[in-house]
Amino acid sequence: MRVVFAGTPAPAVPALQALIDSDRHEVAAVVTRPDAPAGRGRKLVRSPVGALADERGIEVLTPAKASDPEFLARLREIDPDCCPVVAYGALLRDEALAIPRHGWVNLHFSLLPAWRGAAPVQAAIRHGDEITGASTFRIVRELDAGAVFGVVTEQIRATDTAGELLERLSISGADLLSATLDGIEDGSVRAEEQPADGVSYAPKVTVEDAKVDFTAPAAAVDRLIRAVTPEPGAWAWLGEERFKLGPVTVTDEQLQPGEIKTEKRRVLVGTGTTAVALGQVQAAGKKRMAATDWARGTRIEQGDKLQ
Repeated sequence: MRVVFAGTPAPAVPALQALIDSDRHEVAAVVTRPDAPAGRGRKLVRSPVGALADERGIEVLTPAKASDPEFLARLREIDPDCCPVVAYGALLRDEALAIPRHGWVNLHFSLLPAWRGAAPVQAAIRHGDEITGASTFRIVRELDAGAVFGVVTEQIRATDTAGELLERLSISGADLLSATLDGIEDGSVRAEEQPADGVSYAPKVTVEDAKVDFTAPAAAVDRLIRAVTPEPGAWAWLGEERFKLGPVTVTDEQLQPGEIKTEKRRVLVGTGTTAVALGQVQAAGKKRMAATDWARGTRIEQGDKLQ
């Protein structure tokens, strides 16, 4: 099939690469978000998906909105059979949805109808799910509500961060998306409507959402920190200074919520149940370091608490 791929961040790259390498599909163009400022110099940088397309000599379309008339006109000229989508990051209106004859097919990193929305992987970890996966579905006007073509499942490991889990899903999901397009082309796959039961939503995770509440149980603190690693990153206050926190280890120690206890080989912080051992800590403007190194360089007094 002749396809136009829509995607933006790094987790969408494996899917695009799989379609480029496929002998059954032609990637006629790529749609991605406009170049954005990044780094200390705030220079405009191409998205990971756009960068791969540039490297492979594929036309890149960067509309400010997917409803831009010039973009829609160009999409009609290209005349794609289907538009596969992975984390594109822009709303698709009816006019755009009507252009490809087989519609827009989205790869979403959850087992729909669970965790519709922008942050399904983070939600699955934070809520303690044991199994997640990826789904391909036909895009409709309602958020992530279209009929599902296929799924793959993935076990959530006890130490998984959102970044690690998403990396695995991006690879297995790329195979799923390719297989879905193969099936659409030869008529061997049929989309099934999502059940009405089991719908849940995973909105975008904000910086405020990533603040650690040490009055919560240790298991919840552990899951929250892993769910927001690497982005936006868990954080807490020590006095008037804010620190980012990496994944922690749950222990059997007993401390008051937020209370800090420094030992030779670990730094403990109390929660609503048992204490957790800090992994890495990052002060503002500094590099991440082991919690023991951070504690040696920080004046922690008896009674100090992370809040």
